[in-house]
Amino acid sequence: MSDHDDAEVFTQLRALWREIDPVPATLIDRMIAAVASDGLSQEYALLTLVENELGPVRGDADALTLQFSDGVTSILLHVTTTASQRRRVDGWVDTAAAEITLVQGEKSRTTEPAETGRFSFDDVPPGLTRVHLTTTGSEGEPRTLSTPQFEL
Repeated sequence: MSDHDDAEVFTQLRALWREIDPVPATLIDRMIAAVASDGLSQEYALLTLVENELGPVRGDADALTLQFSDGVTSILLHVTTTASQRRRVDGWVDTAAAEITLVQGEKSRTTEPAETGRFSFDDVPPGLTRVHLTTTGSEGEPRTLSTPQFEL
């Protein structure tokens, strides 16, 4: 059998299957959407700026509070500017986490939260930052929540 004969057989098989079991009209669009949304909760978190009306009264004018959530896990960050113009990041997570990683460009730091979910990073330079939280999913597999980049 030649390549030409193979191509003809495959063409006839495709035509037969299109007639007997055609592809549903919306299948391609649904598959593209499913593949595009797979893992979004791991790659994207909702960023919310938490307003703190008491900040200026308490002398916390250079403080920023951020909350990130993927609908399952939330991270709350409170960022203050130190005397050396660096940042201190105090955070809390609402789930048992194996580790928290603070990433700035090529540099990263990792810490483990306390049993209460509290963690902190000292002497952080200002700049674009991202936080990765690694935890165990419902079926025991590692799960990562990655925040979008934010400015410290």
